Amino acid sequence: MYNDVLALTEELIRRQSVTPEDAGCQQLMAERLQAVGFTTESMFFEDTLNLWARRGTGKPLFCFAGHTDVVPTGPLDQWTSPPFEPQIRDGYLYGRGAADMKGSLAAMIVATERFLSKHPQLNADIAFLITSDEEGPFINGTKRVIEVLEARQEKITWCLVGEPSSTKAIGDVIKNGRRGSLTGYLTVKGIQGHVAYPHLVDNPIHKAAPALAELASTEWDQGNAFFPATSFQISNIHAGTGATNVVPGDVTLTFNFRYSTEVTAEQLQQRVLAILDKHQLKYELNWVLNGLPFLTDSGALVAAAVHAVDKVQGFATSLETTGGTSDGRFIAPTGAQVLELGPCNGTIHKIDECVKVADLELLVQMYELILEQLVAA
Repeated sequence: MYNDVLALTEELIRRQSVTPEDAGCQQLMAERLQAVGFTTESMFFEDTLNLWARRGTGKPLFCFAGHTDVVPTGPLDQWTSPPFEPQIRDGYLYGRGAADMKGSLAAMIVATERFLSKHPQLNADIAFLITSDEEGPFINGTKRVIEVLEARQEKITWCLVGEPSSTKAIGDVIKNGRRGSLTGYLTVKGIQGHVAYPHLVDNPIHKAAPALAELASTEWDQGNAFFPATSFQISNIHAGTGATNVVPGDVTLTFNFRYSTEVTAEQLQQRVLAILDKHQLKYELNWVLNGLPFLTDSGALVAAAVHAVDKVQGFATSLETTGGTSDGRFIAPTGAQVLELGPCNGTIHKIDECVKVADLELLVQMYELILEQLVAA
């Protein structure tokens, strides 16, 4: 039984599914699911392949969610072994996607197979929502699938996302929410000219600096029991022609809010505009809302996941909302309870990404226990 999850993880790693490519991963998963009674549906939007698989047609719905796409490898010569040729060294399985998140996908499949072999009668349906667009622009993946499901009134009750949530030991952290993400693209306008004639120019860098300082020092909220305080960060800034004697005509910058449930995106936008106007800037500002904050602070899914970690690992997990965004942000607004539970995240997106081989089996056991608590008759 143990080798089932390792073998499937290795098979998925061999498929070079650099975002938005799927490279046959979903077909492999669909075949395994069809063999245990799932109806599978491929949804292709633009450049992205998605898989929706469901067993059952009308009961409360438990859904595993995840992605087959991986980030690019980076310099191949820096990898100890080829990134798409899985290799075990010192108890760890190496390969791109081992932790993020082909190990989780394999654990989901194997846990479901084992569970169904023991429980032919179910109190809930089981589904898989798998995309190849999570590491990319996240336009044609989970977001589009959810739009289809919502249009046909197909509601997810509980959703477990296999993102690598753990830190030092598998199961030590479960993500029960994520902060919202709001990005601003700002251009502050001035008048270009020679640096030796300051009376003939309007330096946009000088004009923008006090406003940026105020934005950086503003307290947007104090957070709450589940979320840290909202943060503002400038991630990119550009000005100048390349010449040392020219005042630029504009300065462009990108900034991002990671925000709590204490504020809304609209409130943040209004406060930013007020600060820019206070400093009498001439500017253009465009916004992109990358995701709303979500939180599952209690309920059957939380109880099941906490129990599963305790039963398998013998310790109490920590519920946290730290880190970046995940596709859970597209699922939670439908009313679903959403959690993230997966491998340790210390090597994700890095050279020599890896997962502890023994952790794959532990993850299968956790997933199977969650199914038993929520789905078994």
